[in-house]
Amino acid sequence: MSKPQKIVIKLGMPSAKNRTKAMVLAAKVYGVSSVAITGNDKDQLEVVGVGVDSAFLVTSLRKKVISSADILLVEEVKDKKKEELLQWWWPGYYYPQHHPPPMVLPEEPAATGCNIM
Repeated sequence: MSKPQKIVIKLGMPSAKNRTKAMVLAAKVYGVSSVAITGNDKDQLEVVGVGVDSAFLVTSLRKKVISSADILLVEEVKDKKKEELLQWWWPGYYYPQHHPPPMVLPEEPAATGCNIM
């Protein structure tokens, strides 16, 4: 199983309408799990997924939405949950459970004439 990767694509100077079209197009690509607009000027498209073809994605964006789309970054996404668990793991304390000792009841005499005692 391949690991998830993050792809950051610079979209040039997109309008709000083109950003929306780019997000919709990227979300339809096979293997994409999340899409976001990032950057100070809201000009970068961040795509996270498993097995995403970044060249196909950029080519599609150039043909259908923005002619000046370029790949800025392709990197493997690290699993933050595992890192946080390993970083903050501390051995717990074990408090043994103390149970009362078992009670032994004497056997009742077999059918005596007195039921009171």
